[in-house]
Amino acid sequence: MRELRVVGVETDGSHVICQDPQSGEKFRIASDERLRAAARGDITRLGQIEIEMESALRPREIQARIRAGASVAEVAAAAGVGVDKIERFAHPVLLERSRATELAGAAHPIRHDGPAVATLAETVAEGLVAYGHNPADADWDAWKDDSGYWVVQVAWSVGRTDNLAHWRYQPGTHGDTVDPLDDLADELTHPETIAPRRRLMPVATPEIAVETTSDGREEVTLDANSLIGAQRARQERRAVREDNGTVPLDFGFDDETTAHTPPAPVTPIAAPVAQAPVQSTTMEPDAASAPSQADTPGRDSIDSEADTASATDHDTDSPEGPATREPGPAHAERPRKKKPRKPAVPAWEDVLLGVRSNGNS
Repeated sequence: MRELRVVGVETDGSHVICQDPQSGEKFRIASDERLRAAARGDITRLGQIEIEMESALRPREIQARIRAGASVAEVAAAAGVGVDKIERFAHPVLLERSRATELAGAAHPIRHDGPAVATLAETVAEGLVAYGHNPADADWDAWKDDSGYWVVQVAWSVGRTDNLAHWRYQPGTHGDTVDPLDDLADELTHPETIAPRRRLMPVATPEIAVETTSDGREEVTLDANSLIGAQRARQERRAVREDNGTVPLDFGFDDETTAHTPPAPVTPIAAPVAQAPVQSTTMEPDAASAPSQADTPGRDSIDSEADTASATDHDTDSPEGPATREPGPAHAERPRKKKPRKPAVPAWEDVLLGVRSNGNS
């Protein structure tokens, strides 16, 4: 590379005239912004000029797009240059977005009853735990919208689904606040209303055995024990989940004794035996005919009927009577013992007339 020496400038100032000191040959260089920046030693301005000439976007436009939420790769693709050409202008804006994310996480979310005591970072962490996710897996970001407010975003993935929640950050003299902008952000702002969600668990797939028969056909067989074992394991896990949160109740009695004590056997009540009516002959109280009536056969029949009724009453009142004894072959074969006969109760006629049943007055 040959070195040239500046020897003059054209009258209109559009070009600079240089000369080769060895050969004396003269050259002309256009006097543009790049040449002026190089002459001043302004390296930063020189790089900006190079990007403006190579890309379709100016440095200010690049920073505006980065501040609005675009990534470096997206801006580089739109400008038609490499990523390294964009990073030098994107770096200060990315630091600005990171600082806005930290300030929004320390702000207090606006609830239905006013600003919350907890910060947005604490509230979002509690909400993600209620959803069953790890708060450390969430990605935070911030950018400026068209109205000039910073918008903070919390993103997390569940399977192939991307979940995004947005808040608007508003700095204030008495404390910074954030307002939810969508339904998901509103749910995370009120984590106490989030119901726990059950996760789907994969079902164990039994091994399929393929056997080849003698004729070359394949037979597929399933292991029944593996299927039954997998089904029992799922039922046990389901029972454990359903038992969570149950509280045993104490009713004040022992389950092994009182709760399952069988009722006492009921003893059948003996049917009452009808008493034979005592027949009595109504007599007129005649003192003159009393001696003759004591010797008549009618008196003996009345006394015998009274004795029979008395014996019947005694057998009925006795606890070993025929109505309360259980019938059995032992009782049927054993002869019944005769009980001593008690004296007969005198009839009311005898008491009234003063006559004994044996005929003595």
